[in-house]
Amino acid sequence: MSEVKSLPTNHTPIPAETVKAVQNRGKWYVIHSQTGHESRVKAALEQRIKSLGVVDKIFNIIIPTRDIIVVKKGKKTKQTERVFPGYILIQMTLDDESWLVVRTTEGVTGFIGAGLKPTPISDKEVQAIMKFVTQEQPKFKAKFSTGEAVKIIQGPFTDFLGTIEAIDDQKGKVRVLVSIFDRETPVELDFLQVAKL
Repeated sequence: MSEVKSLPTNHTPIPAETVKAVQNRGKWYVIHSQTGHESRVKAALEQRIKSLGVVDKIFNIIIPTRDIIVVKKGKKTKQTERVFPGYILIQMTLDDESWLVVRTTEGVTGFIGAGLKPTPISDKEVQAIMKFVTQEQPKFKAKFSTGEAVKIIQGPFTDFLGTIEAIDDQKGKVRVLVSIFDRETPVELDFLQVAKL
């Protein structure tokens, strides 16, 4: 079995020996909740797991998130973004009791699976999700789209108008086609240097 490195939502890694111990005690499933209510559903699940005594059957609940940089009102701010809004990963040993605890928790609208039976996701899928949410490079959330007209508000081309030719979310940069000497010239700018018209 391939090793799954699971992470709680606060991004603190679980020790490898704990991962292996937990890994042998269940499969990963995906549950659906209302978008925006994932944290409330997770808290309700954790409380019910303890109060109904199924801690030996439900081991880990994760809301996949990642840190991004959002540019708002000319400032960069770090935010946490849900990778799959409305979906929560849960590691559990599925039986009638554990299924009922999860299914009847307020806010849970169902399991993802074929037909009526929940279908576990593969270790490969879990690893891919965990790798994605723990990427070190923070992502920028672009509020612009290709082909959009913008005004340059900082730098040597301040007050020039242009059209966005390309967006680099990794670096938080845009390439803007600016009309200089009656020719469109590409200029690379930071997200903070341009504004929507």
